[in-house]
Amino acid sequence: MQKYRPEDYQRAREEITDLRSAIQFLSEYEGQLLETDIEVDPVGELSGVYRHIGAAGTTMRPTKEGPMMLFNNIKGFEKSPVAIGVLASRARTALLLGHEPEHLGHAMMQAANSPIKPILVDQAPCQEVVHYADDPDFDIRKLIPAPTNTVEDAGPYVTLGLVYAEDPQNGDTNVTIHRQCFQSRDEVSIFFAPGRHIDVFRKKAEAMGKPLPITVNIGLDPAVYVSACFEPPVTPLGFNELEIAGAFRNRPVELVQAKTVDTKAIAHAEIVIEGEIMPDYRVVEDQNSHTGKAMPEFPGYTGEANPSLPVIKVKSVTTRTNPITQTCIGCSEEHVSLAGICTEASILSMTERAMPGRVLNVYAHSSGGGKLMAVMQFKKLSAKDEGRQRQAALVAFGAFPELKNIIVVEDDVDIFDSNDVLWALNTRHQADVDTIVIPGVTTHVLDPSQMPDMSPSIKARGMSCKTIYDCTVPLELKETRFQRSQFMEVDYQRFLPQD
Repeated sequence: MQKYRPEDYQRAREEITDLRSAIQFLSEYEGQLLETDIEVDPVGELSGVYRHIGAAGTTMRPTKEGPMMLFNNIKGFEKSPVAIGVLASRARTALLLGHEPEHLGHAMMQAANSPIKPILVDQAPCQEVVHYADDPDFDIRKLIPAPTNTVEDAGPYVTLGLVYAEDPQNGDTNVTIHRQCFQSRDEVSIFFAPGRHIDVFRKKAEAMGKPLPITVNIGLDPAVYVSACFEPPVTPLGFNELEIAGAFRNRPVELVQAKTVDTKAIAHAEIVIEGEIMPDYRVVEDQNSHTGKAMPEFPGYTGEANPSLPVIKVKSVTTRTNPITQTCIGCSEEHVSLAGICTEASILSMTERAMPGRVLNVYAHSSGGGKLMAVMQFKKLSAKDEGRQRQAALVAFGAFPELKNIIVVEDDVDIFDSNDVLWALNTRHQADVDTIVIPGVTTHVLDPSQMPDMSPSIKARGMSCKTIYDCTVPLELKETRFQRSQFMEVDYQRFLPQD
């Protein structure tokens, strides 16, 4: 995995404050930014291009890990560039966040343990231009070049829209990313996976017969996006993940009062959609396309269109001058970076409390989209630790309930090298005694195998069988039968070209 100099990571921590500074920062590093002025159609073509250039993740092959792309010439839009794949590489994400790739989970865990509250400012870049929805010429579909990722999509989607809202009863605040589809000139549908905190706020407001004021913030500092992907129990209801982003950057996230709704927006966003989630109003997600499909999701499949989704009634759109729309492909490596780093931090946090010093590191593997699979590096310190590696996996399932599969390996295995992990699976694992199955447990609703006709243990969709693959060995055997071949430590650098 590509690494940079310590001074590069330090510069990122000091210089990156928003999307624009992140792109400028990447422009100085070879192979991290590809900019094009060739016209591209946001309907299918833009994502089709990036699928080959750098999507990776669970995207259908052929695909690869590559640079982020900045499309400057979007068909049907003037001076409205689109950035895609900003975080579609762990090495690039690490560079932007200012920490080495293998330390991202630890760094995010430390930030979660020392939150810094956002602050309110009077003026903000995100409000340089204001478009009001009561203007007869207003049409959000003509303002924001949101891509349609595949020809089957329900419509143009905001895939990186960070929703900010407040609890209508007690004023608690929260941010989360949700898929949002443009349905008409001033209506956007929004999908909530079960248990999302802003959906709790929405339901409270609906029970009161009131709309829920929200802002949808697009084009942000990478640290804000990644921090926003924490979930319970690390961030319980009422905990605003912007506090983690503040700690990660060692400076508070700046908010500004929205122009047309009673809530806040992220001051350094490129685009902010201001609106209200209306009570007792639902739409069919694919009412305009009638394909039965929604958009590509992190497991690598296109999700089904939802027959009844809440609706954001748009009041205004505020932007920077010549705003950059930031988007991602749902099944790309970008989702792994967004969801996976917080998955790692959550597991590290909970296991360190339960058994200090035993779980050295965690990788939320790309094949699970950053959610369904984790590889845990466990260190046995004494014979009494035998069996605790499995207990650590159980703690991980509790720390991040959406996990489906966990592979536990020894401390001599590189968890970020899939070949090394599979080597451990092939040489240190016996399926009849080292595979632990836990049927009938709730995990992520978007796993398409979660249905009764896949297994008799699944009573309803959304339930799954979780599995632990124990690829560790008894401590007394590690130094005898399971000692890896040892090579001479040498100064290999002197054999390489000096430039």
